[in-house]
Amino acid sequence: MDKEILIITNYFPPEKGAASNRIYGVAEGLGDAGFNVKVVCPFPNYPTGKVFKDFRGSISTTEKTSFGKIKRLWIWPSNSANKFVRLLSMLSFSFSMVLFFLFSKTPKKLFIQYSPIFVGFTAVLLGRLFSKKIILNVSDLWPLAGLEMGLFHKGSYYSFLLKMEKFCYRNSDLIIGQSEEIIEHILVFNQKKKTFLYRNIPNFDAPHIKKIQSSSEIKLVYGGLLGVAQGIFELCQKISFPKNISLHIYGAGPESEKIKKVEKRNIYFYGELKRDELHIELQKYDIAFITLKKRIYGSVPSKIFEFTRLGIPVLYFAGGEGGEIVEKNSLGWVVPVNDFKALQEFINTLSEDNLKQFPRKMIQKNSVSAFNFHKQFEEFTAIIERI
Repeated sequence: MDKEILIITNYFPPEKGAASNRIYGVAEGLGDAGFNVKVVCPFPNYPTGKVFKDFRGSISTTEKTSFGKIKRLWIWPSNSANKFVRLLSMLSFSFSMVLFFLFSKTPKKLFIQYSPIFVGFTAVLLGRLFSKKIILNVSDLWPLAGLEMGLFHKGSYYSFLLKMEKFCYRNSDLIIGQSEEIIEHILVFNQKKKTFLYRNIPNFDAPHIKKIQSSSEIKLVYGGLLGVAQGIFELCQKISFPKNISLHIYGAGPESEKIKKVEKRNIYFYGELKRDELHIELQKYDIAFITLKKRIYGSVPSKIFEFTRLGIPVLYFAGGEGGEIVEKNSLGWVVPVNDFKALQEFINTLSEDNLKQFPRKMIQKNSVSAFNFHKQFEEFTAIIERI
């Protein structure tokens, strides 16, 4: 039985965020399951667009870990809003991957993080050229997600990206999807394609629920990426918070500087924290905010699983399948995406009685029972071993 696997991803710790946390969890889980894991990724640079200080001045590095090795390759990083510059950045890592495959011995099985699409396409193409078994991890439906976010429009460029997407699906032996919508989308292209639903369930021990000191103030918290897709800056501009309600923001990203300059009652910005530190801070708040600027087909924010495991009810303002998950498992409140009038009405009427609807112990119990990382991972590894 082949127990070696190569993970190819554009995001990996020490970068922060859902993507890097998810892939690290996969690598660690595979290591625990007896796999010899090798990770290939670029030098960490997200979300700043600059290679982290400890990794500068090298062409590549190799690190030994509990699950195997991490091979970090050269990249020309950028978080520029210019699409051409961002494309060059992605292609630089693709170029490094080509050199890696040409001059390195690689395992028979590849686990490829599909987005960004150029990185995923390059990895799948190399996998096919070198006769590998390909497991494609689809966490976002590119180019459809970019179209829905207004990053580009239908035309020759979109058609080109669509061909790349179809190529990746067609040449994969197994496709992992993070939502039912993603699985449905893939099966439209090929109904016989082997797929597996893999939710972004975090792998950490659910903490003991501590009683929050009673206060007349209700504290909402947002923790995560501060990008255009999340729309936190727009939310700060459009929503007013009554005297007894406040919004507390943790994170980093393209909108950080604009959010820092917001001068509005009861909105507070604290910057970025390490994941463990953020978990401790989050437990001091009453409600966790989950928001997207637009409903993105296939997207289910991993914050749903992470925050509720901490025992925090969520206010879901992102649309799509995630809202159904929140409602089905009684994890908090759902407000229609981008309906700022409905959101303002909810906040204006928010009271202690609302909080009593979703006590923290109930939230944690519902989350832990519905989303079991170890059970899901056992099923996942069993499928991988059969490929």
